[in-house]
Amino acid sequence: MKVKRFFAETMSAALKQVREHMGDDAVILSSRRIDGGVEIVTALDYDENMARQRLGEAAAEATSGGRLGELQAEQHRRLEEELDRSRTRIRELRSRRDTESSPSYGQRSYRTDDSQLPEVPPSRGEIRAGSAAGQSPSDDLAQMRREIDSLRAMVSQHAPAPVAAATSVAVGDPVDAVRKRLTERLEEFGLTHELAVSLARQSGRGKLEDNWKRSLKTLAAGLRTGGGDWASRGGAYALVGPTGSGKTTTIGKIAAQYVLEHGADSLALVTTDRYRVAAHEQLFVFGRILNVPVRVVDDSHSLDDVLDELEDRHLVLIDTAGLSGADPGCQEQLQELARSRHRIRSHLVVPATSQPRIMKSMWHCYKMANLAGCVMTKLDEALTLGEVLGFAVETSLPVAWVTDGQKIPQDLHQANNTSLVRLGVERLRDARRQQSMAEGA
Repeated sequence: MKVKRFFAETMSAALKQVREHMGDDAVILSSRRIDGGVEIVTALDYDENMARQRLGEAAAEATSGGRLGELQAEQHRRLEEELDRSRTRIRELRSRRDTESSPSYGQRSYRTDDSQLPEVPPSRGEIRAGSAAGQSPSDDLAQMRREIDSLRAMVSQHAPAPVAAATSVAVGDPVDAVRKRLTERLEEFGLTHELAVSLARQSGRGKLEDNWKRSLKTLAAGLRTGGGDWASRGGAYALVGPTGSGKTTTIGKIAAQYVLEHGADSLALVTTDRYRVAAHEQLFVFGRILNVPVRVVDDSHSLDDVLDELEDRHLVLIDTAGLSGADPGCQEQLQELARSRHRIRSHLVVPATSQPRIMKSMWHCYKMANLAGCVMTKLDEALTLGEVLGFAVETSLPVAWVTDGQKIPQDLHQANNTSLVRLGVERLRDARRQQSMAEGA
């Protein structure tokens, strides 16, 4: 795993550096504003298991992938600062050694005859004073070796340690048995193995059912929700995601709900999909039904130009093209959202029917749009909900809305963490019941 920091004046310039030096497969661990611009910490061939091994005990508090990435980035910053200090010290010692070894060093305009003075051995304090008191180059070399040894120690300290077999609980331990069964149940719930193990490890010495309830509460606490009050806050909101995730339909539901409560005069719809033939027809249908203006971003009208025209609108909903991450149009579209001078809150639309790896791939692809949250769709079609709930916990993306059907706008709801976990438990029971009926048949 290769971790690297990038600095630039703007976010778009920093992302350009990431693509040039790390490629399209780089994972952004953290991004923050600093004096003079922005800083991005990225990783290539990122592996969460390896990251947890690097962090050691500090990884125990990282219950989400987003928090784990932040801890990994912070560790990388500290390591780089320590390495820079040691390199600077080594350069100073080398420079001093070269100066002392030059023929002109130490020449004076007068000469003192000290041949008759008695020799006084140096004290330990004088020896520790080092080359700053004019000691011999051999002392500087020894100090340089110590600095190099400290560099090696730092690198080895932050290298991933092998997983020891002794870390597991002894066979036959009842705590180990309960945790194993709890991990299996959490995986059956739909969580990834890593998250299930993390939650089971936090359980206490209780019965399986008690630990199961405790793990669900921990999961709900790590699931960030809210932010669905777009009507009261206002502003520009963009939905991004792959084709078929439900972006346009969700925008139609949000728009219909807004018009029913606040009217159509303060709402506008925008589409950036100029890559496919008749891609924006469905949005125009919503606009005609709701009596809401629809604007198209194209070569003649940039996104900022369109948003400037709609400044009098309280709420602007932006629909985007569902393109693959390898498509140049997708990168262009995401950069347009990230570079806009207007504050656009981009939300990733995640179908609950997707596999965890596909969800994580979507997040890596679209997070360059500065994601402010996510929207969960197709909850009614998913067999279990642990996959999408675990995704939200691991990425730390706040869930603004959830949809569970095609009805407009009835099947749109503001997200609530407790209700989502409770619905996930109900889906698990239904799945077990269907499996029992199938086995009985």
